[in-house]
Order: sequence, then structure tokens, then C-alpha cells
Amino acid sequence: MKLKLIMAGVFCTLAGFSTVLAQSNARVEKIQGIETYVMCEPLRAYETVFEISSGAKAASLFTGGVVNEGVSDKASQFVRRASKQGKNDNKEFDAVVISGSKTAIAVKFKGDGGEKGMAKVRKIDGLAVYVMNEPLKDYETVVDASGGLKAKSYFTGGIVNNSIEEDIEQFVRRVKKEADEIKKPIDAVVYSSGKRAIGVKFK
Repeated sequence: MKLKLIMAGVFCTLAGFSTVLAQSNARVEKIQGIETYVMCEPLRAYETVFEISSGAKAASLFTGGVVNEGVSDKASQFVRRASKQGKNDNKEFDAVVISGSKTAIAVKFKGDGGEKGMAKVRKIDGLAVYVMNEPLKDYETVVDASGGLKAKSYFTGGIVNNSIEEDIEQFVRRVKKEADEIKKPIDAVVYSSGKRAIGVKFK
């Protein structure tokens, strides 16, 4: 009897662990045909080929900081820079990994493609955050939030812009606030493109 109870406990623990993994893993999108890992870590082992840095955002500069690119625009800029730099330096790479700061890396994967396009997302304020990647687990939308003016860009005339991570942190705060206001719990924040993110509950 004790053995059965122990085995049942083990299975419950494993089932719970599998659910947690499913809720924190994602399938990434491709930008210009290149796997792009935004604020998430590839499940495959990799090595860094070269580093990519971002520059001033043209839209923000020309409008004195009133218009600032969204997260997807910033990610696309990293990929364009990586493609250009790779061609100029004759360096091949498989994907771009963007930590969320104002730098990114072009990487080459090791071994076979067993977990191609798969990543583990990070958490902000206790919530799993899916940035330009899709959760493996089904979910339903609880709240919908759109972004506003980026204060840093406005007060510096477009010279200093938010990093991707700072933009996403704003989305998380806004989504959490809206979820709290309607008293509905959420498991994660999902950002796909533009200046909009959603708070979701996994099924």
C-alpha cells in the first residue's frame, strides 16, 4: 500500500513538472528566414559567432522621440544587422539570440536539430513572458494591453531608447494591472508584434 502511495506521488510530481516545462517552453518565430530567440534561451547547445549591437532608432530620432519602434521592429533591426555583418565578415550563423538588452548575438548550433526552434522563456514579476514566440500549451486570452509613449525616448529627443527588455517590462506591468483590476489571474504575457501584448491563462 505504501509503495502504491509513493509511486502515485512520484507520478503526480512528474506530471506537475511536465506541465511546468510545457508552460515555460516555446517555439520561436523566424525573422527574414532566421530563427530569432527574443528574451528566451535556445534548448539546443550553441556557440557565439559574433555580437550585434543596435544603433539609434531612425523613427524615434526623426520625430524627437514621439515615435519609437516596437519590440518586433527592434528585433528585426538586430536580424538585419546580423545578416549584413555575417555577409561582410563571411561568417555563417544559424540564429540570433536577443537577451533583451541593446546587444544580441549571432549563434551556431552544435549537434543535430533535435529541438530546433525550441526555447525556454524567462519570467518577469513571476509571469512567463513569451516575446515573439508561441507557448507550447494552449491558452485563452484574459486581458489585452497596448503600448504608449516611451518616456526615455521622449525626454532624450530620440537619442536614447528603451531596450527590448524595458519595453516588455512595461507591457508586463500594464497587463498585470489590467488583470488585477478585473480580478482575473493570468499565467503569462504573450507579445507577438506591434505595441500590444496579452495576458493569458493556460488551459
